[in-house]
Amino acid sequence: MTNCRSILALAAILALFAAPALAQSPLSNPASLREQAPATYKARFDTSKGVFVVEVTRAWAPKGADRFYNLVKSGYYDNVRFFRVISGFMVQFGIHGDPAIMANWRTAQIPDDPVTQSNTRGMITFATAGPNTRTSQVFINFADNARLDQSGFAPFGKVVSGMNVVDSLNAEYGEGAPRGRGPDQGRLQSEGNAYLTKEFSRMDYIKKATIER
Repeated sequence: MTNCRSILALAAILALFAAPALAQSPLSNPASLREQAPATYKARFDTSKGVFVVEVTRAWAPKGADRFYNLVKSGYYDNVRFFRVISGFMVQFGIHGDPAIMANWRTAQIPDDPVTQSNTRGMITFATAGPNTRTSQVFINFADNARLDQSGFAPFGKVVSGMNVVDSLNAEYGEGAPRGRGPDQGRLQSEGNAYLTKEFSRMDYIKKATIER
């Protein structure tokens, strides 16, 4: 009995020390992820359809390149779904599958970058909800969407291999609700992957995203 009590007491002490560590996870504190990205870097995405690689050029959009670097390096995009795939237009991702983590990123906005590149096929760009509202959602252009340039969408990188994988991502759900039959972003942010697994089970996803060395 004494040994059992000692073990339980030790477990309680260890739990007290572990709790703050979990609470201070980098993904729970966007402000802690501010490392400056290299001048150029590659991000590898292992997905349910295969692998594609994005090459980022920091000079194109420095603030966006830095944010994307920190998101990939921290594991933010692991197990994240391609929740908006519109054939002939673009594929969008970046809403985290854990609502508790997503809650911290909804308001983790970064200032805009000037648009120095065009939204042509294969270019990757942060999604926005207006000026200075970029957080974690990005999209890859399926086609020449240069019309987006004048709206402030600043590409920061390009898919340099595996664009055929990007093209093959499941587009059956299309545009999101309420305009389309795809997921409602509000519900996705509040319910996470559980919502997508239940109602959009064939949606493709990122298994793991890493910075290539």
